Amino acid sequence: MAPLKEAIEPSETMDNNLSKELKTNQQVLKDTFRNCSDIIFRELTLDDGVDALLIFVDGMVKSAEIHENALQPLLFKLAKTGVSDITPDIVEDSVLSLSQVSHVNLYSEVVENVLTGNATLLINGYSEALVLNVRGGTRRSVEEPETEKVIRGPREGFTENLRTNTGLIRFKVKSPRLKTVAMTIGEHTRTNVVLAYMEGIADSKVIDEVKNRLESIHIDGVLESAYIEELIEDQPYSPFPQLQNTERPDTVAAQLLEGRFAIFVDGTPFVLLGPITFWQMLQASDDYYERYMMVSLIRLFRYLFLNLALFLPALYIAVTTFHQDMLPTSLLLSVAAARETIPFPAIVEALIMEVSFEALREAGIRLPKGVGQTVSILGAIVIGQAAVQAGIVSAPMVIVVAMTGIASFTIPRYNQAIAIRLLRFPLMFLAATFGLLGIVLGFVWIAVHLCNLRSFGVPYLSGVAPLKTDELKDIFVRAPWWKMELRPTSFSHRDRKRMGKQMKPSPPRSAR
Repeated sequence: MAPLKEAIEPSETMDNNLSKELKTNQQVLKDTFRNCSDIIFRELTLDDGVDALLIFVDGMVKSAEIHENALQPLLFKLAKTGVSDITPDIVEDSVLSLSQVSHVNLYSEVVENVLTGNATLLINGYSEALVLNVRGGTRRSVEEPETEKVIRGPREGFTENLRTNTGLIRFKVKSPRLKTVAMTIGEHTRTNVVLAYMEGIADSKVIDEVKNRLESIHIDGVLESAYIEELIEDQPYSPFPQLQNTERPDTVAAQLLEGRFAIFVDGTPFVLLGPITFWQMLQASDDYYERYMMVSLIRLFRYLFLNLALFLPALYIAVTTFHQDMLPTSLLLSVAAARETIPFPAIVEALIMEVSFEALREAGIRLPKGVGQTVSILGAIVIGQAAVQAGIVSAPMVIVVAMTGIASFTIPRYNQAIAIRLLRFPLMFLAATFGLLGIVLGFVWIAVHLCNLRSFGVPYLSGVAPLKTDELKDIFVRAPWWKMELRPTSFSHRDRKRMGKQMKPSPPRSAR
């Protein structure tokens, strides 16, 4: 990454060591933070008249912790220690009551720590500063994520605080093999990023590749994990996501234990997971909390709804335009009667309704929660009914678009659903041009693209192409937990054992 002096101030002073004169240090730092009203310079006079300076950003630190564990001990406790020489080591060991204190020597290190939410203490006569970890400020509490609600499962979700998020994972995975590698990305935002993985389970080559891709990012700012997602994925021109985002700690913990990695970005509740497969994007968190038979049936329904969301409008256009003989006579007469007064071909009808539906969906998302739902429902009913009565679209087309929209809502991952919505439009044009042959051509193109797609070197269709029979237990259906003894080979080649053998439950012998 670019050195901090380039990001903060193009001055050679930042690269210099701190001076022993507190006045000199204070002047340099005040020049650096000129016109920064939120930077607090708290001048102190310690025991025996020794001057000190505490610097922090108002709003990024825990004020109570600074007052109780730094200011009060420095001003009142230091005199009781009886030491004649006040050094940074003595202040750290005998005065401050903070768990994390470190030493820095450069101006750039002081500036970086202040801007990341730490407080920095400088003492006259010493060319080093103490960094006090008092990061805090006002943060959102842990709540159930809005985007991934479950019927059964934990009600906790990530927040915008990086350490809260990594702590939530530590609560679930209490193992020293859980590694968290910290780095800073963004020349101006200096965003903290943490790469997490399970040592000995995750593929070391994949982890090295992720580190290299993260370290090669040079950008002025990272405000959300989506910035990083677009900069490290394998195929940037694909509509399909190659990293999963989630707000759920239980999802991240489960993926880490299967050998994947997670990327936490400070300031966002969305954590990136990789490598991923196509099938993984159709799995929900509560698939693993409900009984496997019901979950397996629901998964099969999801695949059916996925195909409806992708192909149904195109099939309707192809059949009503080129292949009317495929419809039963009674149904053909009903469709023909409904379309008798419609002045547009089926493709124009479909585009009118699909574009209207997408507009209603976007409006529903952007508006306030209570208003948005009302607008979406009323808009769909009023516009659909009015369009049919006005003779702009036919009633069968309204039914087709409504079924397509409902089917797309059953896809658990929002970014996967967007890809399906996007691909629906070229398929409609192919159907209007070539009929069923066009749909077949579109399907073949999508299948070839998915076969060539990779997520950090792992085939996107791994489990089916290439075929791995052991992984089929958790793709189209969900086998009971006692059947899934090994981790997927697509992500973990070492330490594949997930549980002991013979874990199938049975009644005690005395009850047989």
